[in-house]
Amino acid sequence: MHDYQQHFIEFAIRRNVLRFGDFTLKSGRTSPYFFNAGLFNTGSDLLQLSKAYAEAIDRSGLNYDIIFGPAYKGIPLATVTAMALANEGNSKPFAFNRKEKKDHGEGGHIVGAPLQGKVLIVDDVITAGTAIRESIDLIRESGAEPAGVLIALDRQERGNGELSAIQEVENEFSIPVVSIIRLEQILDYLETNPDFSGHASKVARYRELYGV
Repeated sequence: MHDYQQHFIEFAIRRNVLRFGDFTLKSGRTSPYFFNAGLFNTGSDLLQLSKAYAEAIDRSGLNYDIIFGPAYKGIPLATVTAMALANEGNSKPFAFNRKEKKDHGEGGHIVGAPLQGKVLIVDDVITAGTAIRESIDLIRESGAEPAGVLIALDRQERGNGELSAIQEVENEFSIPVVSIIRLEQILDYLETNPDFSGHASKVARYRELYGV
């Protein structure tokens, strides 16, 4: 685990974005942890979050021309990530979509730079993959090419089948999905931090049951 990943885990815990306990998920599973990126809700939060996204991009080696944020959560994430990259001397155009097509003014679904070349999609997590599939459709309709997906957390958890939603996206579209952290890194952190050792066994058991 790189330093920026450990710092991100600690940051997420401080902001209650990453919590431990018993949580009933939409799938009906009872999870010993819960991650809600919507609680990164201050300017300071977004500044730190953007640096983590930028670091993950830099380390991934992804080749891309433009950053795209799916409505709604992806909009601020793509925006601040583009700002963080520019602060490092790597200025890239960015865009996002509207949920409903606008038929006046500039019109259309896309706001920001034109979708062209290789497009990197930035979002918080991939649960069912629906938003990512819709984004890829928009990108291809614009004549551009999806270059990959960047998210905050890879839950490394099976969906209805043997694959995770992330693996399904990677297989279906032949693009990489990069994350700031993965569940296995959260588990490593819990196992090496005495303050959270009581949660480690529960998370490990959950990973044994549902992990990929």
